[in-house]
Amino acid sequence: MAYTDMFSLQGKVALVTGGSYGIGFTIAAAYAKAGAAIAFNCRSQAHLEEALAVYRQQGIDAHGYICDVTDETAVRAMVADITATLGSVDILVNNAGIIKRIPMCDMEADAFRQVVDIDLVAPFIVSKAVIPAMIKKGHGKIINICSMMSEVGRETVSAYAAAKGGVKMLTRNICSEYGSANIQCNGIGPGYIATPQTAPLRQRQPDGSRHLFDRFIISKTPAGRWGETQDLEGPAVFLASAASDFVNGQILYVDGGILAYLGKQPE
Repeated sequence: MAYTDMFSLQGKVALVTGGSYGIGFTIAAAYAKAGAAIAFNCRSQAHLEEALAVYRQQGIDAHGYICDVTDETAVRAMVADITATLGSVDILVNNAGIIKRIPMCDMEADAFRQVVDIDLVAPFIVSKAVIPAMIKKGHGKIINICSMMSEVGRETVSAYAAAKGGVKMLTRNICSEYGSANIQCNGIGPGYIATPQTAPLRQRQPDGSRHLFDRFIISKTPAGRWGETQDLEGPAVFLASAASDFVNGQILYVDGGILAYLGKQPE
């Protein structure tokens, strides 16, 4: 097999949850450029129409669905519709997620459960919906979007860290349970990525200085910068392609080296 063919997704069907914007959109667009047919979900008609317009602007004929990925019945219906329209799912990216930054002792249990439901239970539900067809087909790729919080904690993110730690172990368990069916399940752990949501943390202050959190992230990252969503394209295509057929149960941290770095000694 030629090296370029190893990374081709030609003829594959990819489902990217939460693929209407941000990291999910970037990964879905990369898959489309590599040849895959794209399906994604979001939770409102307005977001669906906005996302489809952006996909069309990039020349991508994506198929969008309104679906709550915490609703098992709705997920099964979405997967059945994708299968009828495009074929069975070859590549699943469990990307949909939320974060609530609330000190643990101030956080209501219902808010904790909501984060865990979307960030951890949903990947279980969607994976469960596509695995039987992958087994029947004889191959499949599942990529779970983990986080640096799959490994480390930080104040105000108890629910998110608990959920992302669970996603890491769900990844390893899917590998353990279905690796013999030629299903590879791996994770991507993004570092701090420059997105519209993090833009306020990166804006220059009135005096021209960096935001305090911006300075903190730069000082902790050997690469000396925030990541861009495009930094995730190559790893995502690799884990979805034949190039990673013997890579299973791993978490690939795309973080500019932050998890490997203790930080500078105070001066």
